[in-house]
Amino acid sequence: MFTYALRRIAAVVPALFVIVTLSFFVIRLAPGGPFDQEQALPLEVKANLQAAYGLDKPLISQYVRYIGGLARGDLGPSFRFRDFTVSELIAQGLPISVMLGLAAIVFALAAGIPIGIFAALHRNTAVDHGAIGLAVLGLALPSFVVGPLLALIFGLYLHWLPVAGWEYDARHLVLPVITLALPVMASVARLTRGSLLEVLRAGFIRTARAKGMNEMRIVWRHALRPALLPVVSYLGPATAAVLTGSLVVETVFGLPGSGRFLVEGAVDRDYSLVMGMVIVYGTLTLLCNLAADLLYGWLDPRVRHG
Repeated sequence: MFTYALRRIAAVVPALFVIVTLSFFVIRLAPGGPFDQEQALPLEVKANLQAAYGLDKPLISQYVRYIGGLARGDLGPSFRFRDFTVSELIAQGLPISVMLGLAAIVFALAAGIPIGIFAALHRNTAVDHGAIGLAVLGLALPSFVVGPLLALIFGLYLHWLPVAGWEYDARHLVLPVITLALPVMASVARLTRGSLLEVLRAGFIRTARAKGMNEMRIVWRHALRPALLPVVSYLGPATAAVLTGSLVVETVFGLPGSGRFLVEGAVDRDYSLVMGMVIVYGTLTLLCNLAADLLYGWLDPRVRHG
């Protein structure tokens, strides 16, 4: 297992380097620049700004300079938010986005796995059809529909929960977490149900039944671990998508997360800010997939030995 983990970890660094390199050049191929505004700046002022930020140098020189700063942990200054560095801006919003994403994943797993197990144990009954129907509904409704609907019901009509703003209070997380978690919960429930039904037809399960073992004990002791393999495979990219794709939810509920910086940076051609967000999101994506790979290897020894 240790050798398998080292192999997977070693693949993260070159992948991140490729992401940084491609992003650096693609961003600069887009038309416009960080100092192009509705009211054009005088040529002398624009030239001085470009010289101050090193944008007057050849693209390769800018790339080498950026990689050198990145190796020292310096993401550079923001071109638009000139009183802040990129690291300071990300530090403001990233903790909220990560907290929101992790809470959504925990909720999705805590609800989705039991729903999938319950549906599999009551196959082709009204309970099964109802659970799968709710899962399909959760996948079909986009977050920009679910979020305002939940805010309307639980915030404006029932006055149970706040609908906007942010405080370090669990009540402000409930509606955003549910909105973000619903599609993941639905997918986890469907994957758990389908995989568990397949495992319950396996030969070793029939042997356990022949020995007179209780059905629930069979599920928890023998069937659940192999049944969770598809869930683990899905969990890596799903976690990365939740952590990096919460912009709509943050906008609907007025949360000061980090997603807005990626959009604002792209609109304003703030190269440093966009690159910083790409690096953060790319790192989170790679780490989430790495964790899923390691967990998959722990659950299925054939993977790590292979």
